[in-house]
Amino acid sequence: MECIQIQNYKITTFSTMARILAIDYGSKRVGIAVTDPLQIIASGLTTVHSKDLIAYLEEYLKKETVECIVVGEPKTLQNEASDSARFINPFVTHLTRKFPNIKIARYDERFTTAIAHQTMLMGGLKKKGRANKDTVDMISATIILQDYLSFMGK
Repeated sequence: MECIQIQNYKITTFSTMARILAIDYGSKRVGIAVTDPLQIIASGLTTVHSKDLIAYLEEYLKKETVECIVVGEPKTLQNEASDSARFINPFVTHLTRKFPNIKIARYDERFTTAIAHQTMLMGGLKKKGRANKDTVDMISATIILQDYLSFMGK
């Protein structure tokens, strides 16, 4: 961020602000959410097949500057790793190696699917729309990202 003084007015410009991207990783589908460049608003971006995720991220990172990738960390109610951690942990290791210059953060994703369903219900989405798993995964990623932003004080 840089400031420019013009007479009695101080104008703040934001240069090279980077986004934060969140991933709700599943064995079949991956929900992706992203912030605006000022890291204020979390929005759903897309849902991709898990086998296509790295290629999607490579293309996305060519166009956008990303400071951090937040990956949902599945836990049980006892705060232990859930069964799905067995395929998420290797993915996070691969992600770290593939994009060494981007911070990779893990964030608790408990209840995000239930919250996503409740959000769609409260938003008036019809039953057919609520059954769309792509939408659920994208909203779950958005919830993970919004919670992460709140946790980080953004």
